[in-house]
Amino acid sequence: MSTEPDGSPVRLDVWLWAARIFKTRSQSAEAVRAGHVKVGGAPAKPAAQVVPGDRLRVWKDHRYLDLEVTGTAKKRVGAPVARTLYIDHSPPPPPRELFAAAPVRDRGAGRPTKKDRRAIDRLRGF
Repeated sequence: MSTEPDGSPVRLDVWLWAARIFKTRSQSAEAVRAGHVKVGGAPAKPAAQVVPGDRLRVWKDHRYLDLEVTGTAKKRVGAPVARTLYIDHSPPPPPRELFAAAPVRDRGAGRPTKKDRRAIDRLRGF
């Protein structure tokens, strides 16, 4: 088996691991089984085959990654090579300043009251 990227079909969980989207193959398989990965907009199984041209939607780190497969690899490759296996069409993550505006409660202050929860929701934009 070659470690160089090519265009042959590869299992979805193996590709996610080889492209360094997930740290381990078991994490990638678990994410696929949990429904966090969609191929062409439809849920898939870990053994689904991916080929160049497929579009993947991956829920990871509390945001969606929109990936287009450009190459396949059956083994984990180095980070520079892994970046060539896909094109990332995801929007940039939201700025950290949005999360910094959330109020911080003092330790031991107990649960927020209904009034406090409404104020927190207003700040978050809900």
